[in-house]
Amino acid sequence: MSDWRAPLMSAVCYRDPKAALTFLEAAFGFELAMLIEDDQGALVHSEMRFGNAAIMIGHEWSEDHKSPSSLGGKNTQTVHIQIDSDVDAHCARARSAGFEILMEPATQFYGDRTYRARDPEGHIWTVAQNVQAVTREEAEVVSGLKITGWI
Repeated sequence: MSDWRAPLMSAVCYRDPKAALTFLEAAFGFELAMLIEDDQGALVHSEMRFGNAAIMIGHEWSEDHKSPSSLGGKNTQTVHIQIDSDVDAHCARARSAGFEILMEPATQFYGDRTYRARDPEGHIWTVAQNVQAVTREEAEVVSGLKITGWI
């Protein structure tokens, strides 16, 4: 096993996890770091890396672990990706890879330019790039929200 492991990883279930590996690489530039297959070639476990983060991609393995496409499109989580440059080009790449863009790139009150997309099996992904330094006080004024803590 690699000497590098992310301290926190999300595990996302797909009906067709091998297809997910392909479209996640095409859309987001994720890199396959581990693939475990059974003697029939079925995916048992996989991990993809993105910078210093990782995500597990797996199959539906119990009644409690299903793809949104098996649950009428319902999501119980979304995955957020923070990138360093050109969120608009990233969005175009995701669209070209077959993702449905739910929210076009827009600059948010906290200084990130963000878009939201649904993958071919229904998982919702949010992608953001910081484009403007904003203080907590500025964000409170613009949003009308009370904010505790600030990164």
